Formats: sequence, structure tokens, C-alpha cells
Amino acid sequence: MRTKMKINACLLVILINIFVAVNVFAQEVPLVYDVENTGVERPIPHLPAFDELPTINPLTDPFEWSDGSGRDITFDNWKYRRAEIKAEIEHFEIGKKPVRPENIVASYSEDTLTVNVTVNGNTLTLTSAITLPSGDGPFPAVIGIGRGSGSLPSDIFSSRDIAQISFNFGQVMAHGQTRGEEPINKLYPDLTYMGAYSAWSWGVSRIIDGLELVSSDLNIDFKHLAVTGCSFAGKMALFAGAFDERIALTIAQESGGGGAAAWRVSETLGNVETLGNTSHVWFIEEMFQFSKAVSKLPYDHHELMAMVAPRALLLLGNPDYEWLADESGYVSCRAAHKVWKNFGISDRFGFSIVAGHRHCSLPVSQRSEVEAFVDKFLLGDMSANTNVTTNPYKDVNFSRWTKWWGTGDPILSE
Repeated sequence: MRTKMKINACLLVILINIFVAVNVFAQEVPLVYDVENTGVERPIPHLPAFDELPTINPLTDPFEWSDGSGRDITFDNWKYRRAEIKAEIEHFEIGKKPVRPENIVASYSEDTLTVNVTVNGNTLTLTSAITLPSGDGPFPAVIGIGRGSGSLPSDIFSSRDIAQISFNFGQVMAHGQTRGEEPINKLYPDLTYMGAYSAWSWGVSRIIDGLELVSSDLNIDFKHLAVTGCSFAGKMALFAGAFDERIALTIAQESGGGGAAAWRVSETLGNVETLGNTSHVWFIEEMFQFSKAVSKLPYDHHELMAMVAPRALLLLGNPDYEWLADESGYVSCRAAHKVWKNFGISDRFGFSIVAGHRHCSLPVSQRSEVEAFVDKFLLGDMSANTNVTTNPYKDVNFSRWTKWWGTGDPILSE
């Protein structure tokens, strides 16, 4: 009996040490950054021509260096690996997101933020309506696509004294862009190949720049910024959160193909938004060379989501709408979650796929999950339960898509 008690005591000590180590590590992993891109000094990797790309049938390994030199799971080097993923997505899918211009001025009056961005003598103006809580702040804030809370109920934020900031994406590029004739093209006339998700992500980043410039008049808490949107705007929110590390929380609602869903997995499903039948104006034309060969993409959208790590990300799905490819989104989420888990911060990533409601409406069951992410990552309530993996796909073998990671042998297992 005494020996058994000693063994149990030793096991308890080991478990306590593991728990402490994991929590100390998690505390050392930043929740957000004060710059747009921490890996900006990373040289752009070699980006092969289409014919030179290898075929990878399962989901690509997010920890494998682009040049094939090996695999790195350390957090210290994640910012560099993330920069490689960014370069690949820009090159093959959305076009390069322009860096922050030198000439930006902003003002805040009558509940409106105005940001003027000037490049090569041409100026683009962004205006955002802002709903502020009462008081002096600093206020956590959410940037909503189209309106201050996106498609989420505004009271989730207003009841928590969180500022709501609208992003008028049409001021950057129209929903159905005419290539070369959009407002952003006046600043960058050489970037006529630009996809909408590159342009819109650029616009969200310039809104954040503007908020920083008027901080003496508008007291925003820059350690607690969120972005959210639904459907095509859900994709927009995901790209914006992935491409700007000043965003602490990204909530992408029903983003479908081109968002959370993995292009490779979607090819195995029914009438869903695949790479070959998504909107051409949202992406660059070069992406569509992969329409019949998605397995040659050197990345997939689990890596787009992984770009958000170590910051917080919540994906919301709705399987009632087949086009959204939520089974693909589920597999992609399971794959992306491995990145957060690897860094000991699994609670910073969640997904909830729930049926029985209209597109872009939030059912009661998902509301509590959204609130948990808001409470933890915008208000700092670290006791909120954000271990969210709600889904209807209990029989889907998601691990077959990632089982090869770390082996160097990209085989799609049965």
C-alpha cells in the first residue's frame, strides 16, 4: 500500500510539473504583436513554376520549410515559417499585399475615423463609423466587415464596453472588382493582378494604422483588437487576421471555400466551392492553373489559418449550406489546430459547426462560444472556456490528411 501511495504521489508531482511547464510556456507565447508582420525580414523563399511543383495529395505540413531543407516545430522560428506561408499564398493565390505606405494621415471626429493614404501622388480615403462605449477607455475594439460587428449581434460587444469599427471594403475594392480600375489600383497601378483578399486585408491594416495615428483623440486598447465577418466577408476577416499580427482575435463566420475549407479536401466532396469554381475576381488569375491540380499547391488553407497563430482564432460554420464545404472546413480546422497545440496554446483556436439557422445568423449555441473568445481575448478573462471543437463530423477520418506530417513521405492514408 505504501509503495502504491509513493507511486501515486510521484505521478501527481509529474502531472503538476507538466501542467506548470505548459502554462508557463503558454504565458511566454505572445497573445498579439505591435507590428503588422514579425517575419518581415525573412527572405522570400524560392517559388517554383507550376511545372516544378511536387504533387502532395494530403494536407501540406505547416512546419516544413519551403525549400525542403527540413522541419522546424520551434516557436522561435515560427515567425519565419509563417512569413514563408504568407509569401506562397500571395504568389499563388491573392497577389502581394502592399506594405504600409509612408504617407498616411488620419483624423477622428463626429464618431468617424478618416484615413487618407497617399502613394505616388494619389490618395485613397477610408472612413469608418465608430461606436464607442461611455467612459474614457482604453477600449478593446472589433473591426466588423460592412458594419461595426460584422454579422455578429452587436450587443455581444456593446454589453462588454467594446468599441465597434466598420470597415467599408468597397472604398478599397468592389465586391466584384474590375481589374485595374478599383480605388486601390490608383495607388498601385502595377498591381492589376491583385486579388480582392489582398486588397481588403491591406485596407483593414490601414484602418489599424489610422487608429494608431489618432490615439490621442480615440483611446483604443491596441492589445485587444478583433476582426470579424461572414461568408465572403468571413474569408476577408480570416485573411485580414492572418496577414496582420496586431489583431488579437479573428472570428471568421461561415467562410466556406477560399476561407477555412482546404482546397484539397473540398475536391473530394459534392457541390461545394472548390478552387476551380470560386470567384475569379477575389483571387489572382494565376491561382486557377491549379483548378485541375490542387495537389500541386505548396500550401492549403489550414496554413492560412495557422498564420494567425499564436493569436486567437474562432471559425464558425453552418453545414445546412452545402456550398460552404464545412466538412472540408472541419478537416482543415483539425489540421490547423495542431499548430496551436504544438505551441501549448490549444485554447487559442476553436471551431464551431452548427446547423439549424440561416446563413450568417448566430444561433444560441454558438453565441456562448463567441462570447467566451471575446471575454478571454478582448477582455482578458483567462478563465473563459475557449476549448471549442463543436461539429457533426464524428465519423470523418480527419487524421488521414495529416498522418504523414514529420515523415517526409506525403501519402494520403486510408
